[in-house]
Amino acid sequence: MSSLPQPSADALQQSERLTELVKREMTAAGGYLSFARYMELALYAPGLGYYSGGARKFGPGGDFITAPELTPLFGQALAAQVQQVMEASALAVIEVGAGTGLLAADLLLELEHRGCLPESYAILELSGELRERQFDTLAQKVPHLASRVRWLDSLPETFSGAVVANEVLDVMPVHVMVSRAQGLFERGVALDDAGRLCWADRPATGAAAEATLALKLPAPASGEYVSEMNLAGRAWIAAWAERLQQGALLLVDYGYPGAEYYLPSRSGGTLLCYYRHHAHGDPFLWPGLNDITAFVDFTAIAEAGYEAGLDVLGYTNQAQFLFNCGVLECLARRGPEDKADYVRAARAVQRLTAPHEMGELFKVLALGRGLGQPLIGFSRGDRLHTL
Repeated sequence: MSSLPQPSADALQQSERLTELVKREMTAAGGYLSFARYMELALYAPGLGYYSGGARKFGPGGDFITAPELTPLFGQALAAQVQQVMEASALAVIEVGAGTGLLAADLLLELEHRGCLPESYAILELSGELRERQFDTLAQKVPHLASRVRWLDSLPETFSGAVVANEVLDVMPVHVMVSRAQGLFERGVALDDAGRLCWADRPATGAAAEATLALKLPAPASGEYVSEMNLAGRAWIAAWAERLQQGALLLVDYGYPGAEYYLPSRSGGTLLCYYRHHAHGDPFLWPGLNDITAFVDFTAIAEAGYEAGLDVLGYTNQAQFLFNCGVLECLARRGPEDKADYVRAARAVQRLTAPHEMGELFKVLALGRGLGQPLIGFSRGDRLHTL
């Protein structure tokens, strides 16, 4: 990992405090933690985890760039789908994990332009540091609309309207499962002889084992087949199904349908870490300073919604969804094509939609209830048959 930028002394001290927290919990648990629990601590431990520790995460100065950081055209196009959902249910939006608040600002401005402002725009955000950034972004970008926004600590008891979750499922804690000729194992976290965090396998049991066995993973080609099991994502969808009276969940993330997720060639799994725009594969490097993600199995998420009583309303790649929602029309509003602003915006749209960029890797899944018409984001290129 010598090519990675080195953290500051203060950041390293914070990482060490988180590591000690992990070790204490591991000792109390008998010397082993599931990777799902380790990932939960690494990302969300109060005051120490990646999303709760205060370090800059989004944009050029952070660890990665999301679609709203690239261009407001993402939110402007998404607003067309949000508007349709609200008009068929209720004038309310909940955004989950709103990052810097840019998507909220872009959505509110575009919905105002369309004459369809939500009566309530709520942000479900657990990070106090990110809440502050979101508040500041909204106060700067949309001061006349900021009073419509409120923050939630948990899912509402009931809700009707549009739920937006951009890059949320990929950072939910996952179990790491390993299939070998000897059987199924769960790969968790222990300490090596030097007292450092390391991988440790043990025979798989419980819900993660049952869900993995049901997949019938490919036979190991080189001794083992490794993959992830996102039980937290399935439970989160089921929790929304209990609360959503009318409306839709709009889920945007990178991933595959099940038939592609578990290909024999993907025997190493999809787990990735990000630090200062560098991707690497060591989740034990500087705990709390790296984002840890896993690609989404959209088939499993759709099935979780369907089994909980939601309708599967559409599934396609990000490029087709944005085209269906009018991203090119939003781009045309920028004015003359020879202006620098238009050129920058066009390049951002290309990055969002090109197959070799974000256009094919990112998918959009809609789950909902009580909507009487097809969603415009899936009017062409719907891939429900591949789920």
